[in-house]
Amino acid sequence: MRAPVTTAFTRSVLRRAATLPEVSARLPDGPCSIAVRITGDDDLRRLNHQYAGLDAVTDVLSFAGSEDHLGDLAISWTAVLRQAGEYGHPPETEFGLLCVHGFLHLLGWDHATAPERREMTRLTVSALELSKLKLAPGRL
Repeated sequence: MRAPVTTAFTRSVLRRAATLPEVSARLPDGPCSIAVRITGDDDLRRLNHQYAGLDAVTDVLSFAGSEDHLGDLAISWTAVLRQAGEYGHPPETEFGLLCVHGFLHLLGWDHATAPERREMTRLTVSALELSKLKLAPGRL
């Protein structure tokens, strides 16, 4: 199945997220890039097992890059549809959420502790608002 998400949409969500002062402060000077691969659950499970040693499906994985390539994101479109349906918001909103989530990971944010989760949630919601994407209550 082909995901009905355009490159322009993906780029605009990430560019707007990059304008948040906290995010901008972590970006390298000059142009930089991120590769986004939209795939399915099977591929995410394989990548998760291969690179993280976890034999489980996940919705997004981030792979650090170097120099002006921040890294790569792999997003399961199957998970996008499943989670959008579960939370009751459009797939584009869920996809934007996963893009921003992965982007924040590439820039060094994590969510292992409660304070880290609160910070990532705050940044994610702020970034999505810049793209006029509103998460359903209870999603984060």
